[in-house]
Amino acid sequence: MNPLKPPGLFETPIGTAAFKTQLEDFQVEEVLGFEPAGEGEHCLLWIEKVDRNTNDVATEIAKRLGLRKRLVSHCGLKDRHAVTRQWFSLHLPGRESPEPKELESESVRVLKITRHLRKLHRGSHDANRFLIRLRDCNFSHSGCQQRWEQICRRGVPNYFGPQRFGFDGNNIVQSMQFMSGKIEVKDRLLRGILISAARSFVFNSVVAKRVADRNWDTLLDGEVFGFADNRSLVLPENLRGDEADRVKAGELELTAPLWGNGEPLSRSEVRRIEDDVVSEQNELVSGLAQFNLRQERRVIRLRPTEPTLEWSDNSESDTADSVVLRFQLPKGTYATTLLKELCELK
Repeated sequence: MNPLKPPGLFETPIGTAAFKTQLEDFQVEEVLGFEPAGEGEHCLLWIEKVDRNTNDVATEIAKRLGLRKRLVSHCGLKDRHAVTRQWFSLHLPGRESPEPKELESESVRVLKITRHLRKLHRGSHDANRFLIRLRDCNFSHSGCQQRWEQICRRGVPNYFGPQRFGFDGNNIVQSMQFMSGKIEVKDRLLRGILISAARSFVFNSVVAKRVADRNWDTLLDGEVFGFADNRSLVLPENLRGDEADRVKAGELELTAPLWGNGEPLSRSEVRRIEDDVVSEQNELVSGLAQFNLRQERRVIRLRPTEPTLEWSDNSESDTADSVVLRFQLPKGTYATTLLKELCELK
């Protein structure tokens, strides 16, 4: 079982579709989850970027305003080959906010400027809202609608997407070499990428095992429960007894480990499953223990909210040429994980 290409929820996709053929086919915007204060020493910028890397935009903002790069922060990295709207914050104590024209270019537009009392950190936002157009679809309207409804009702396994593992999984190859001491990595950013890839690989391995065994959404003895919109956990020793109902209602989810130092948080049957999987990843697990990372958990199920589906009007055929999907996902999750349960992306 390959954690880079883990088993899906459905045996087969409904068909194929072209993905990201045009920049506007993939649009994502951050949902901040709070209203900026309107005052304070931090300037917040709501920016639309087209075909631009988030870090490159942050570097350009700093250069244009004569700021140190560390004074420019953002909630998260957004896809380059897309149209994305995201928040940046600038630490400008005693200094006026910039004018949009100071920052804009052909690929960057400033949609809003305000102030706030605190800087934005990675993960400061609540969620991401997507608009995705799939073209050249070879599946039927009815088949698409039925599968989409199944996905929205049941959710899908919350795998880390291929972006986390790099081109052809190269990040995990380097991570294994790094964890085993075969290579030395001094660059702080690269070290973080490789550590994240290792934890994600172990997580995907556990979820893949539970999907293959068809118990990924079935409560087993020793589960650790979590909330999809934050990292709060309900440990086995703190159960109320109504967890099954709360999972069914979407209030709680099952979790799998983001590996760190110390004993896993699961117990009994779940612990045995996780131990069996982790025993096959000794090199990564032993390496992760070096970095003083806590044992953490991530929810197993990914449920889209506010989902809609629209297709091009073709009255003479049941085949959709172009399908537009809109939905919202919690931060740190992947739209491609959801889409691959619908169809094969070309």
